[in-house]
Amino acid sequence: MSVLVRIRAVAPSLRPAQRRVADAVLRDPAGTAELPIGRLAQDCATSVATVMRFCRSAGFQGYPELRLALARETGRESAADGAVLSPDIDRDDSLADIVAKIAFSDAAAVQDTAANLDLDALAAAVDAVATARRIDVYGIGASGFVGQDLHQKLHRIGLLAFAWPDPHAALTSAALLDAGCVAIGISHTGSTLDTVDALRTARESGARTIAITNFVPSPLAEHADLVLTTAARETTFRSGAMASRIAQLAVIDCLFVAVAQRSYDRTTTALGRTYNAVRSRRINAH
Repeated sequence: MSVLVRIRAVAPSLRPAQRRVADAVLRDPAGTAELPIGRLAQDCATSVATVMRFCRSAGFQGYPELRLALARETGRESAADGAVLSPDIDRDDSLADIVAKIAFSDAAAVQDTAANLDLDALAAAVDAVATARRIDVYGIGASGFVGQDLHQKLHRIGLLAFAWPDPHAALTSAALLDAGCVAIGISHTGSTLDTVDALRTARESGARTIAITNFVPSPLAEHADLVLTTAARETTFRSGAMASRIAQLAVIDCLFVAVAQRSYDRTTTALGRTYNAVRSRRINAH
């Protein structure tokens, strides 16, 4: 797993002093790779022991292993001309800089998500969705748009699916589910209260629950039988709207295509019928 993806995933669950170390590493991974442990501790207003505890929390035996991993990763992310692209938008960036940074960040979100996606969890999620009597999808804000996209895809191949972006409707729906149903909660942070409550209620009702989130140690994941993780970094002007949405769409596309493949002939027939149903709504359709 990418070291930066790993650190971003565990950061919300860290104690404040360790979180300062995580923030410093994520802010300047290349610079951190060159720092002795004492200097990093000093810059973060903490102790060497806390830095060591942070390393273990991030899955490393010690600080030397972390520095080596950071050096390798920042080397891979260097552009061809030797400059390292930052996804953060600066005050003086040109329009060309903005386009390059957004393209870099979105591509990295998809690539990191694909590289770190748990295929066993995905396979189990595919089994659950493909055999479910009903699929309910919960998400608020930008995650709600992703949920509606998943609902539209599943509905087009003949599966009984609903998206519930309204919190009250989500809760009432979740309360009526049973063991033959699947509930999917989508939240970048995994801490959106409305989505967490809906998934918790669905699980208490007996439904199989799936979380799609960027952070495994999160309230949403606690109420999920299966967790599908994204690997996106939200930056300046992009919170909850862009990189996380791109990564979530990549996950649901993988889930949908794998479900659709299970009933290949039925799927292609359903897609053909639904395409023909709306074909006349296009200008100059033949």
